[in-house]
Amino acid sequence: MICETVEAFLPELPRAAPIAGLDLGTHTIGVALSDRLLATATPMLTIKRKKFTQDAEQLLAFTKQREVGGLILGLPRNMDGSEGPRCQATRAFARNLSNLTDLPITFWDERLSTVAAERALLEADTTRKRRAEVIDHVAAGFILQGALDRIRHIRQQEAAQQ
Repeated sequence: MICETVEAFLPELPRAAPIAGLDLGTHTIGVALSDRLLATATPMLTIKRKKFTQDAEQLLAFTKQREVGGLILGLPRNMDGSEGPRCQATRAFARNLSNLTDLPITFWDERLSTVAAERALLEADTTRKRRAEVIDHVAAGFILQGALDRIRHIRQQEAAQQ
């Protein structure tokens, strides 16, 4: 099931299940995982892309092993907010993946997530080689943390209205 917004995604999540965040690149998929309280994102791994079926197989094995309740895909919008070919590729990946799993899937605007990840790695004095190894799943962590912050905000608003 693909949800266009985090607001639509939230009711579809099972209780106390972590969420995985994905940074889809042309050569790699960065993967991050939340805790069960949906408070903190942790960069986990980078999958080297091959064919969609192999990529999906690896990803779904990870989600099963970690008992993931939903997926958030970084949506690489242009700086003006419009959607280009990379957004279309991400949406196609989500459609194809949704045919293989019942996990709810949504999108999060990932503009500047890789820049933020690169900056954080530079501030941590990470070597160039190490940055290249971890940049994708660190970027996935930034994407997922942004969505988790939004989820927390939605839940706070709901609690205040009760």
